[in-house]
Amino acid sequence: MRGIETPIRKIRRQVFSEVAKIAFNSTSETLIDDIEAVPYKIVNEETERYREDMYRSRSIVRERVRLAMGMSLRPEDRMVHLTAGIEESNISEKYYEPPLMQVIPSACNACEEKGYEVSNMCMGCVAHPCREVCPVGAISVVKGKSYIDQTKCIKCGKCKSVCPYDAISKKERPCQKACGVNAIQSDKFGRALIDNDKCVSCGQCMVSCPFGAISDKSQVFQLCRALKEGGEIIAEIAPAFVGQFGSNITPRNIKAALQELGFSEVYEVALGADIGAIAEAHHYVEKVVTGELPFLLTSCCPAWSVLAKKYFPDLADQVSQELTPMVATARTIKQEHPDAKVVFIGPCASKKLEASRRTVRSDVDFVITFEELQGMFDAKEIDLTEYEAESSFHNATGAGRGYAVAGGVASAIEKCVREYYPDVEVKIEHAEGLADCKKILTLAKIGKKNGCLIEGMGCPGGCVAGAGTNIPIAKAQKELADFVKKSSKQLPAKELEEIELK
Repeated sequence: MRGIETPIRKIRRQVFSEVAKIAFNSTSETLIDDIEAVPYKIVNEETERYREDMYRSRSIVRERVRLAMGMSLRPEDRMVHLTAGIEESNISEKYYEPPLMQVIPSACNACEEKGYEVSNMCMGCVAHPCREVCPVGAISVVKGKSYIDQTKCIKCGKCKSVCPYDAISKKERPCQKACGVNAIQSDKFGRALIDNDKCVSCGQCMVSCPFGAISDKSQVFQLCRALKEGGEIIAEIAPAFVGQFGSNITPRNIKAALQELGFSEVYEVALGADIGAIAEAHHYVEKVVTGELPFLLTSCCPAWSVLAKKYFPDLADQVSQELTPMVATARTIKQEHPDAKVVFIGPCASKKLEASRRTVRSDVDFVITFEELQGMFDAKEIDLTEYEAESSFHNATGAGRGYAVAGGVASAIEKCVREYYPDVEVKIEHAEGLADCKKILTLAKIGKKNGCLIEGMGCPGGCVAGAGTNIPIAKAQKELADFVKKSSKQLPAKELEEIELK
């Protein structure tokens, strides 16, 4: 479903837009009424009906509004008003409180966790290979067709693998399938439930649910409030932005549109990636090549680094201590603009929780995704094609911009090592998707990846495939490749290593 303009994406965008409008336009006297009106604006007799009745749809929208305003879902076992807690959220300093990813119970379809079922494609063949390979005798022939007794089935999948007509379908909960850390469970009603002790907030479950039952908290409301209040607010935008707001939208269009929203300046996060690539190159040579560390794990993907620290705590020392591009860029901004508020704009849901860490909180004040930013543009009726700044972003390198795709981080570091240490051999490994990340960390733990620089990306495809993106992954990868190729410099200048950010 990634990149497809589904009704779920449309509703999410409408919610972000309406919440942004409230933040920009509402007064203290009208705030409550304006919030209460949102579900009726989005779901009414004239709008397209996606569920069995509009009352359930409105109920779901109400919970989306709460999440979009940074509040938690309401409990199911007692009455809580839609705007309960608004006082704590109606401030620009409101920050994310875990859990970030939440299941909206009224939206969940209670999909079956896993199972196999014979479809009408069954030809009733004489061989019945499905029946012959079943290890528990769960398959019989009823009226000439294969039938699976679900009380006996152990869900091994052997029947499906041998069916010559592909007549046996595997039913699997989409959110559960997308979760690489097995954090999706079921509540007592069979609805999806996120185990927050396992979750690393990558957001892949959210973008994989065809019912839109999983959503994350947002700072759209608080950011719009801050922009309305004025003051110096600076955006740092991740390199994955290319193509996200239209294939014809240039960095100058983006910069001008952000300034129209109220941002005083715009930086490219690739600046922090350039700084990080040099630092990581030195770190690899000084620690891994010398044998002080068996291998080095990159740190720029928060879902990956949380996965490593949570599931492989004995490998925590191998996670690079260098600043992530988001934090390095933010600290650069704060050195030049000490009183400014910094907003990270990117494709990633887990960056929201990275920014809430105690060591990062003072550097990054807001985190929003490309999807949420589009909602803000909609609220202000900003057509990006009508805006163009006098200048683009700073001149980042192709190496830094390449961080946005899987393999790009390791590639940038490798190029820096070869440039600064031409006699050093670099061993590169990379994994994308949390399941593969777990596999490579397991291999590293038993000594199979010694001497390697290991890059991990929580989202298959890298940052361009993050949960907060707007376009298909393949298109985003192509747009990013063109952006990297057009960069006037491909490697960061060595002078960047002299920048003191810690």
